[in-house]
Amino acid sequence: MLNLNDDNRERYKNRITRQHEDNLKFLNSQSNRLAESILDLQVSLGRYHSTNVIMSENENGAFHTEEETVEQILRKDNSAASIFCWLKAKAQISNLAFAKDIVGVVATLAKVESDDLSRILSEYLGLEMMLAIVCSTYEGVNALEKYDPEGMINCNGGLHGIGSSIGRRINGRFVVICLEDLRPFVGGFVANDPQKKLALPKPRLPNGECPPGFLDYAVNIIHLDSKNLSFITASGHGLRETLFYGLFSRLQIYKTRNEMLLALPYISDGALSLDGGMIRKCGMFALGSRKDIDVKFPLWGESDVPPTYIEAEDVVRKLKWESSKLAADIHREQQLLDYRKGNLTRRVS
Repeated sequence: MLNLNDDNRERYKNRITRQHEDNLKFLNSQSNRLAESILDLQVSLGRYHSTNVIMSENENGAFHTEEETVEQILRKDNSAASIFCWLKAKAQISNLAFAKDIVGVVATLAKVESDDLSRILSEYLGLEMMLAIVCSTYEGVNALEKYDPEGMINCNGGLHGIGSSIGRRINGRFVVICLEDLRPFVGGFVANDPQKKLALPKPRLPNGECPPGFLDYAVNIIHLDSKNLSFITASGHGLRETLFYGLFSRLQIYKTRNEMLLALPYISDGALSLDGGMIRKCGMFALGSRKDIDVKFPLWGESDVPPTYIEAEDVVRKLKWESSKLAADIHREQQLLDYRKGNLTRRVS
Protein backbone atom coordinates (compact mmCIF):
# COMPACT_ATOMS: atom_id res chain seq x y z
CA MET A 1 0.00 0.00 0.00
CA LEU A 2 1.38 3.42 -1.02
CA ASN A 3 1.86 5.98 1.74
CA LEU A 4 1.43 9.78 1.37
CA ASN A 5 5.04 10.28 0.31
CA ASP A 6 4.64 7.67 -2.42
CA ASP A 7 1.49 9.44 -3.67
CA ASN A 8 3.34 12.77 -3.77
CA ARG A 9 6.20 11.23 -5.70
CA GLU A 10 3.83 9.66 -8.22
CA ARG A 11 1.99 12.95 -8.73
CA TYR A 12 5.31 14.72 -9.21
CA LYS A 13 6.48 12.16 -11.77
CA ASN A 14 3.15 12.38 -13.64
CA ARG A 15 3.44 16.15 -13.70
CA ILE A 16 6.98 15.91 -15.10
CA THR A 17 5.77 13.45 -17.76
CA ARG A 18 2.97 15.81 -18.83
CA GLN A 19 5.47 18.64 -18.97
CA HIS A 20 7.69 16.65 -21.33
CA GLU A 21 4.63 15.83 -23.49
CA ASP A 22 3.65 19.51 -23.65
CA ASN A 23 7.22 20.42 -24.54
CA LEU A 24 7.18 17.89 -27.37
CA LYS A 25 3.90 19.24 -28.75
CA PHE A 26 5.27 22.78 -28.74
CA LEU A 27 8.58 21.79 -30.31
CA ASN A 28 6.83 19.76 -33.03
CA SER A 29 4.51 22.66 -33.85
CA GLN A 30 7.52 24.98 -34.11
CA SER A 31 9.29 22.45 -36.30
CA ASN A 32 6.27 22.19 -38.63
CA ARG A 33 6.05 25.98 -38.83
CA LEU A 34 9.73 26.27 -39.76
CA ALA A 35 9.41 23.48 -42.35
CA GLU A 36 6.49 25.29 -44.00
CA SER A 37 8.41 28.60 -44.02
CA ILE A 38 11.44 26.92 -45.58
CA LEU A 39 9.26 25.33 -48.27
CA ASP A 40 7.63 28.69 -49.07
CA LEU A 41 11.00 30.39 -49.46
CA GLN A 42 12.49 27.52 -51.47
CA VAL A 43 9.51 27.62 -53.83
CA SER A 44 10.01 31.37 -54.32
CA LEU A 45 13.74 30.92 -54.96
CA GLY A 46 13.05 28.03 -57.34
CA ARG A 47 10.62 30.21 -59.27
CA TYR A 48 13.26 32.93 -59.55
CA HIS A 49 15.86 30.48 -60.92
CA SER A 50 13.38 29.15 -63.48
CA THR A 51 12.25 32.62 -64.54
CA ASN A 52 15.81 33.95 -64.70
CA VAL A 53 16.79 31.18 -67.12
CA ILE A 54 13.75 31.83 -69.28
CA MET A 55 14.31 35.60 -69.32
CA SER A 56 17.98 35.18 -70.23
CA GLU A 57 17.05 32.82 -73.07
CA ASN A 58 14.49 35.32 -74.37
CA GLU A 59 16.54 38.50 -73.92
CA ASN A 60 16.02 39.44 -77.55
CA GLY A 61 12.30 38.76 -77.42
CA ALA A 62 9.57 41.37 -76.97
CA PHE A 63 8.39 42.16 -73.48
CA HIS A 64 4.64 41.48 -73.49
CA THR A 65 2.96 44.43 -71.75
CA GLU A 66 -0.57 45.06 -70.53
CA GLU A 67 -1.04 47.51 -73.42
CA GLU A 68 -0.22 44.69 -75.87
CA THR A 69 -2.75 42.44 -74.14
CA VAL A 70 -5.42 45.13 -74.53
CA GLU A 71 -4.47 45.54 -78.21
CA GLN A 72 -4.98 41.81 -78.74
CA ILE A 73 -8.40 42.02 -77.06
CA LEU A 74 -9.40 44.99 -79.24
CA ARG A 75 -8.64 42.87 -82.32
CA LYS A 76 -11.44 40.51 -81.28
CA ASP A 77 -13.86 42.94 -82.94
CA ASN A 78 -17.09 41.16 -82.22
CA SER A 79 -16.43 40.22 -78.61
CA ALA A 80 -17.92 41.74 -75.47
CA ALA A 81 -14.39 42.17 -74.04
CA SER A 82 -13.25 44.22 -77.06
CA ILE A 83 -16.26 46.54 -76.75
CA PHE A 84 -15.57 47.05 -73.04
CA CYS A 85 -11.85 47.75 -73.66
CA TRP A 86 -12.72 50.15 -76.51
CA LEU A 87 -15.06 52.11 -74.23
CA LYS A 88 -12.45 52.16 -71.47
CA ALA A 89 -9.72 53.33 -73.85
CA LYS A 90 -11.99 56.12 -75.13
CA ALA A 91 -12.81 57.14 -71.55
CA GLN A 92 -16.49 56.72 -72.34
CA ILE A 93 -17.24 54.06 -69.77
CA SER A 94 -17.65 56.27 -66.69
CA ASN A 95 -21.11 57.37 -67.82
CA LEU A 96 -22.44 53.83 -68.16
CA ALA A 97 -24.66 52.33 -65.45
CA PHE A 98 -22.73 49.06 -65.20
CA ALA A 99 -19.25 50.61 -65.39
CA LYS A 100 -18.76 50.95 -61.63
CA ASP A 101 -19.43 47.24 -61.17
CA ILE A 102 -17.03 45.92 -63.83
CA VAL A 103 -13.60 44.99 -62.49
CA GLY A 104 -12.11 44.24 -65.89
CA VAL A 105 -11.31 41.47 -68.38
CA VAL A 106 -9.58 38.37 -66.95
CA ALA A 107 -6.52 38.74 -69.20
CA THR A 108 -5.80 42.23 -67.85
CA LEU A 109 -6.17 41.49 -64.13
CA ALA A 110 -2.90 39.62 -63.49
CA LYS A 111 0.68 39.43 -64.72
CA VAL A 112 3.16 36.56 -64.83
CA GLU A 113 6.94 36.18 -64.79
CA SER A 114 7.66 34.61 -68.17
CA ASP A 115 6.29 34.11 -71.67
CA ASP A 116 6.20 30.33 -71.21
CA LEU A 117 4.09 30.74 -68.09
CA SER A 118 1.83 33.24 -69.85
CA ARG A 119 1.34 30.86 -72.80
CA ILE A 120 0.52 27.77 -70.74
CA LEU A 121 -1.85 29.55 -68.32
CA SER A 122 -3.64 31.26 -71.22
CA GLU A 123 -3.97 27.97 -73.10
CA TYR A 124 -5.25 26.26 -69.96
CA LEU A 125 -8.01 28.85 -69.47
CA GLY A 126 -8.81 29.16 -73.17
CA LEU A 127 -9.71 32.26 -75.17
CA GLU A 128 -13.31 32.39 -73.95
CA MET A 129 -12.24 32.56 -70.30
CA MET A 130 -9.35 34.95 -70.97
CA LEU A 131 -11.92 37.33 -72.50
CA ALA A 132 -14.40 36.89 -69.64
CA ILE A 133 -15.72 40.12 -68.11
CA VAL A 134 -15.48 40.25 -64.32
CA CYS A 135 -18.19 42.01 -62.28
CA SER A 136 -18.30 42.62 -58.54
CA THR A 137 -22.01 41.86 -58.11
CA TYR A 138 -24.94 40.38 -59.98
CA GLU A 139 -26.22 43.93 -60.51
CA GLY A 140 -23.37 44.47 -62.96
CA VAL A 141 -24.02 41.14 -64.69
CA ASN A 142 -27.70 42.01 -65.09
CA ALA A 143 -26.88 45.41 -66.59
CA LEU A 144 -24.70 43.93 -69.35
CA GLU A 145 -27.57 42.31 -71.21
CA LYS A 146 -31.25 43.25 -71.63
CA TYR A 147 -34.16 41.12 -72.85
CA ASP A 148 -37.54 41.76 -74.45
CA PRO A 149 -40.82 40.37 -73.00
CA GLU A 150 -40.33 37.13 -75.00
CA GLY A 151 -36.92 36.54 -73.43
CA MET A 152 -34.95 37.43 -76.55
CA ILE A 153 -31.84 39.62 -76.32
CA ASN A 154 -32.58 43.31 -76.78
CA CYS A 155 -29.81 44.41 -79.16
CA ASN A 156 -30.48 48.05 -78.28
CA GLY A 157 -29.75 47.62 -74.57
CA GLY A 158 -26.74 46.82 -72.38
CA LEU A 159 -23.41 46.01 -73.97
CA HIS A 160 -25.16 44.85 -77.18
CA GLY A 161 -26.65 48.28 -77.65
CA ILE A 162 -23.31 50.01 -77.10
CA GLY A 163 -21.67 47.64 -79.57
CA SER A 164 -24.28 48.44 -82.20
CA SER A 165 -23.76 52.17 -81.69
CA ILE A 166 -20.04 51.88 -82.55
CA GLY A 167 -20.50 49.41 -85.39
CA ARG A 168 -19.64 46.25 -83.46
CA ARG A 169 -21.94 43.29 -82.97
CA ILE A 170 -21.36 40.69 -80.26
CA ASN A 171 -21.27 37.26 -81.88
CA GLY A 172 -22.42 34.29 -79.84
CA ARG A 173 -22.10 33.93 -76.09
CA PHE A 174 -19.59 35.59 -73.78
CA VAL A 175 -18.58 34.70 -70.24
CA VAL A 176 -19.25 37.02 -67.31
CA ILE A 177 -17.91 36.19 -63.84
CA CYS A 178 -19.72 37.46 -60.76
CA LEU A 179 -17.32 37.71 -57.82
CA GLU A 180 -19.98 37.86 -55.10
CA ASP A 181 -21.32 34.47 -56.25
CA LEU A 182 -17.94 32.70 -56.20
CA ARG A 183 -17.04 30.57 -53.20
CA PRO A 184 -13.79 32.16 -51.92
CA PHE A 185 -10.77 30.34 -50.55
CA VAL A 186 -11.06 30.42 -46.76
CA GLY A 187 -7.72 28.97 -45.68
CA GLY A 188 -5.97 32.26 -44.97
CA PHE A 189 -2.86 33.87 -46.46
CA VAL A 190 0.88 33.26 -46.34
CA ALA A 191 2.17 35.28 -43.38
CA ASN A 192 3.81 38.63 -44.22
CA ASP A 193 3.48 38.06 -47.97
CA PRO A 194 3.03 41.40 -49.81
CA GLN A 195 1.15 39.64 -52.62
CA LYS A 196 -1.34 38.05 -50.18
CA LYS A 197 -0.71 34.56 -51.51
CA LEU A 198 -3.04 31.81 -50.36
CA ALA A 199 -1.82 29.48 -47.60
CA LEU A 200 -2.13 26.29 -49.65
CA PRO A 201 -0.24 23.27 -48.29
CA LYS A 202 2.64 22.34 -50.58
CA PRO A 203 2.70 18.84 -52.10
CA ARG A 204 5.23 16.81 -50.13
CA LEU A 205 7.15 13.64 -50.79
CA PRO A 206 7.47 11.08 -47.95
CA ASN A 207 10.78 12.75 -47.00
CA GLY A 208 9.00 16.08 -46.48
CA GLU A 209 10.46 17.76 -49.59
CA CYS A 210 8.46 19.24 -52.47
CA PRO A 211 8.40 17.13 -55.67
CA PRO A 212 11.33 18.05 -57.96
CA GLY A 213 10.42 20.84 -60.36
CA PHE A 214 7.42 22.10 -58.39
CA LEU A 215 7.29 25.90 -58.71
CA ASP A 216 4.04 26.88 -57.01
CA TYR A 217 0.28 26.82 -57.39
CA ALA A 218 -1.02 28.82 -60.37
CA VAL A 219 -3.21 30.94 -58.09
CA ASN A 220 -0.07 32.05 -56.21
CA ILE A 221 2.34 32.30 -59.13
CA ILE A 222 0.44 35.19 -60.74
CA HIS A 223 1.35 38.77 -59.80
CA LEU A 224 -1.27 41.39 -58.92
CA ASP A 225 -0.42 45.07 -59.28
CA SER A 226 -1.26 47.48 -56.46
CA LYS A 227 -4.69 48.38 -57.85
CA ASN A 228 -5.82 44.77 -58.27
CA LEU A 229 -4.14 43.73 -55.02
CA SER A 230 -6.10 46.31 -53.03
CA PHE A 231 -9.44 45.44 -54.66
CA ILE A 232 -11.94 43.79 -52.30
CA THR A 233 -15.55 42.68 -52.70
CA ALA A 234 -18.37 43.84 -50.45
CA SER A 235 -17.73 40.75 -48.31
CA GLY A 236 -14.04 41.66 -47.91
CA HIS A 237 -12.39 39.21 -50.33
CA GLY A 238 -9.69 39.97 -52.89
CA LEU A 239 -9.21 38.87 -56.50
CA ARG A 240 -6.74 36.09 -55.64
CA GLU A 241 -9.04 34.19 -53.29
CA THR A 242 -12.17 34.72 -55.44
CA LEU A 243 -11.54 35.10 -59.17
CA PHE A 244 -8.19 33.36 -59.55
CA TYR A 245 -8.88 30.61 -57.02
CA GLY A 246 -12.14 29.99 -58.90
CA LEU A 247 -10.25 29.78 -62.21
CA PHE A 248 -7.21 27.76 -61.07
CA SER A 249 -8.17 26.09 -57.77
CA ARG A 250 -5.08 24.03 -56.74
CA LEU A 251 -3.54 23.79 -60.20
CA GLN A 252 0.19 23.08 -59.78
CA ILE A 253 3.03 24.47 -61.91
CA TYR A 254 6.20 22.47 -62.72
CA LYS A 255 9.36 23.28 -64.66
CA THR A 256 9.17 20.30 -67.04
CA ARG A 257 6.66 17.73 -68.25
CA ASN A 258 8.80 14.86 -66.95
CA GLU A 259 8.91 16.34 -63.45
CA MET A 260 5.17 16.94 -63.56
CA LEU A 261 4.48 13.31 -64.54
CA LEU A 262 6.76 12.01 -61.77
CA ALA A 263 4.66 14.03 -59.29
CA LEU A 264 1.34 12.49 -60.41
CA PRO A 265 0.54 10.93 -57.00
CA TYR A 266 0.67 14.42 -55.46
CA ILE A 267 -1.53 16.17 -58.06
CA SER A 268 -5.25 16.45 -57.30
CA ASP A 269 -6.58 19.44 -59.29
CA GLY A 270 -4.41 19.37 -62.38
CA ALA A 271 -0.95 20.63 -63.28
CA LEU A 272 0.95 22.50 -65.99
CA SER A 273 4.62 22.54 -66.98
CA LEU A 274 6.55 25.41 -68.54
CA ASP A 275 7.45 23.24 -71.54
CA GLY A 276 3.79 22.66 -72.43
CA GLY A 277 2.62 19.72 -70.33
CA MET A 278 -1.00 19.83 -69.20
CA ILE A 279 -3.09 17.73 -66.82
CA ARG A 280 -6.64 19.12 -66.72
CA LYS A 281 -7.47 17.30 -63.52
CA CYS A 282 -6.67 13.97 -61.91
CA GLY A 283 -6.90 11.35 -64.68
CA MET A 284 -7.46 13.81 -67.55
CA PHE A 285 -4.40 14.57 -69.71
CA ALA A 286 -4.15 17.07 -72.59
CA LEU A 287 -1.78 15.70 -75.25
CA GLY A 288 -0.66 16.95 -78.66
CA SER A 289 0.93 20.22 -79.76
CA ARG A 290 0.45 23.29 -77.63
CA LYS A 291 -1.92 25.90 -79.01
CA ASP A 292 -0.95 29.54 -78.65
CA ILE A 293 -3.70 31.86 -77.43
CA ASP A 294 -3.12 35.34 -78.85
CA VAL A 295 -4.71 36.99 -75.80
CA LYS A 296 -2.20 36.29 -73.02
CA PHE A 297 -1.38 37.54 -69.55
CA PRO A 298 1.13 40.42 -69.63
CA LEU A 299 4.60 39.97 -68.13
CA TRP A 300 6.27 41.65 -65.18
CA GLY A 301 9.71 41.62 -63.59
CA GLU A 302 13.27 41.73 -64.85
CA SER A 303 16.11 39.25 -65.19
CA ASP A 304 18.21 41.08 -62.58
CA VAL A 305 18.55 39.53 -59.13
CA PRO A 306 15.81 41.13 -57.00
CA PRO A 307 17.00 43.02 -53.88
CA THR A 308 15.36 40.48 -51.59
CA TYR A 309 16.87 37.39 -53.23
CA ILE A 310 20.13 37.21 -51.23
CA GLU A 311 18.18 38.05 -48.07
CA ALA A 312 15.76 35.19 -48.78
CA GLU A 313 18.64 32.72 -49.24
CA ASP A 314 20.11 33.88 -45.92
CA VAL A 315 16.74 33.41 -44.21
CA VAL A 316 16.50 29.86 -45.59
CA ARG A 317 19.94 29.04 -44.17
CA LYS A 318 18.98 30.44 -40.75
CA LEU A 319 15.67 28.60 -40.74
CA LYS A 320 17.39 25.33 -41.61
CA TRP A 321 19.84 25.89 -38.75
CA GLU A 322 16.93 26.57 -36.37
CA SER A 323 15.19 23.47 -37.69
CA SER A 324 18.24 21.28 -36.98
CA LYS A 325 18.46 22.68 -33.44
CA LEU A 326 14.76 21.99 -32.92
CA ALA A 327 15.21 18.43 -34.19
CA ALA A 328 17.93 17.89 -31.56
CA ASP A 329 15.67 19.35 -28.84
CA ILE A 330 12.80 17.11 -29.94
CA HIS A 331 15.05 14.04 -29.86
CA ARG A 332 16.31 14.90 -26.37
CA GLU A 333 12.79 15.64 -25.08
CA GLN A 334 11.51 12.35 -26.52
CA GLN A 335 14.29 10.42 -24.76
CA LEU A 336 13.42 12.06 -21.40
CA LEU A 337 9.73 11.29 -21.93
CA ASP A 338 10.46 7.65 -22.82
CA TYR A 339 12.66 7.37 -19.73
CA ARG A 340 9.94 8.77 -17.44
CA LYS A 341 7.27 6.54 -18.95
CA GLY A 342 9.55 3.53 -18.62
CA ASN A 343 10.09 4.23 -14.92
CA LEU A 344 6.37 4.61 -14.29
CA THR A 345 5.61 1.36 -16.15
CA ARG A 346 8.13 -0.58 -14.06
CA ARG A 347 6.72 0.85 -10.81
CA VAL A 348 3.14 -0.03 -11.73
CA SER A 349 4.13 -3.58 -12.65
